[in-house]
Amino acid sequence: MVFSSPVFLFAFLTAVYIIYRIIPAMTAKNILLLIFSLLFYTYGEPKALLLMIISIEMNYQFGRAMKQENKYRKSTMICAVTANLLMLGAFKYAGFGAGLLNITIPHIALPIGISFYTFQAMSYVIDAYNNPEYIQKSRFKLALYITFFPQLVAGPIVKYYDFVNQIDRREHIPEQTAKGIKRFITGLSKKLLIANTMAIAADYVYSLDMTDLSVPLAWLGAVSYLFQIYFDFSGYSDMAVGLGAMFGFTFRENFNYPYISQSMQDFWRRWHISVSTWFKEYLYIPLGGNRKGKVRTAVNKLIVFFCTGLWHGASLNFIVWGLINGAFMMIESYKIIKPEKWLRPFRHIYTMFVTVLAFVFFRADDLPEACRFIGHMFCPLGDSVQTAMFMKQITPMYLIMLVLAVIFSIPVVQIISEKAGTEKSSGIYEVCSYAVSLVLLGLCIITLSSDSYSPFIYFRF
Repeated sequence: MVFSSPVFLFAFLTAVYIIYRIIPAMTAKNILLLIFSLLFYTYGEPKALLLMIISIEMNYQFGRAMKQENKYRKSTMICAVTANLLMLGAFKYAGFGAGLLNITIPHIALPIGISFYTFQAMSYVIDAYNNPEYIQKSRFKLALYITFFPQLVAGPIVKYYDFVNQIDRREHIPEQTAKGIKRFITGLSKKLLIANTMAIAADYVYSLDMTDLSVPLAWLGAVSYLFQIYFDFSGYSDMAVGLGAMFGFTFRENFNYPYISQSMQDFWRRWHISVSTWFKEYLYIPLGGNRKGKVRTAVNKLIVFFCTGLWHGASLNFIVWGLINGAFMMIESYKIIKPEKWLRPFRHIYTMFVTVLAFVFFRADDLPEACRFIGHMFCPLGDSVQTAMFMKQITPMYLIMLVLAVIFSIPVVQIISEKAGTEKSSGIYEVCSYAVSLVLLGLCIITLSSDSYSPFIYFRF
C-alpha cells in the first residue's frame, strides 16, 4: 500500500485517523496504531509479515538479555547486530554474492522495507546496549516502534532513542494535526505532480538503446532522474513526517534542500539525513571516526560510503555510487579540492555535476550501461531522429514541472515564511498556505484518477 494510492488516502488513513481520534486512552491509541501498521504491511507484503514478526521477537529477546548485570552484554549486542545483518543479507544480498561467485541459488524475493526496519531494529539493540534504560520490557511497544506505518517501508529511519519517549507521552493539538496534514499534502504533491512527471522522461531515456542516445537526450534523462529521485523520496519523507505529526509523533527531517549544496560534504549533510546520521552514529564513530589519524579516517569514510551504497541495493552500481560520493568527500576533507575558496556559483555547479553523474550509476541497470550512458552525455553524436525524440519529451507539462522542480529545490517556502514574521502577515500567510494545500490536494486527486500506478523509488531498497 503506497501513500499516493486511493486505497490508502480514502480508506486506510481515513479509518485509522477517525478511530484514533475517538479513542481517549493513549494505550488504546498505541494498540490501534500497531494493529493498523501490521495491516498496512500485510496489504502490501503478506508473505513477509512473519519475517518482520520474527525480527521483532528476536530483537526483543536480545534487548532483554542486555540487562546491566549481565557481564555478556557486549557479546549479546554483537550477536544481535550480526543476526540482523545475516537476516538482511540472506534476503537482500545472497543472490548478489552468489552471482559474483558464479554460484546459482534459488531466487529469494526481497521483503519490502526490510532495509529500513532492520536498521531500526539495530538502532534499538545498540541503544539498549549503550544505555540499559532503553531496554524495552514491552513487546508491544518495541513492535510499534519497528512497524509504525508512516516510516515502515521507505523511512525515514527513526532512531530508537528519538521514538521511545513519544510512545506514552505525546501531544495531540489541532495545530500539530493541521500542520501534519499540510505537510502530507506537500509530499503527495511532490510525488504525484513533479516526481511522476520527471519519471516519464527519465524512464523513456533510460529505456532507449544506447545507439539512440544523443547528448541532449542523455542529459535530459540524467537531469530528469536527478529531480525524480529527490521529489519522490523527499515527498515520501514529507508524507511520513506529516503522518507522524497527525498521530502526535515528531520525526526528524530527512532532507534539507540538498540541491543548494556548495560541496559534497554539504550535500551529505542535507541528503537522506536519517541514513547518513545512522551510519555516522552506529558505524563511523564506533570505527574510530576521525580520532585515529588521517589514514584511518579515510579508511573509515570509505567503509561508511561502501556500506551506504550497498545498503541501497545489491548491485555494483550502488557500491560505485557510494564510493564516488565517499571519494569526493575525502578529496574535499584533505583539501585536494577546495570548493570553499571558489565563487559560490562554481561551488554549486561542481556539486551538482558530481551528483548528476553519480546518480547515473544509481539509475542504470548495470555498470557497463552507466559508463556508456555517461559517455553519451559528453559525446556529440545525434541526428534529426534523436532531436525529434528529445523534443517529444519536452511537453508543456514537463517544462512546467521542471521549472517548479528547480524552484522548490531551493528554500522558497522557508524564505517566504520567515519574511511573513509579523503577527498580521503571519496570519495571512497561514491562510494562504492552507488554501494552496487544498488546491494541491485537488490537483493530486485529479492526477490519481487518471494516473497509472507509480511506486516510490525507495520501496525497492
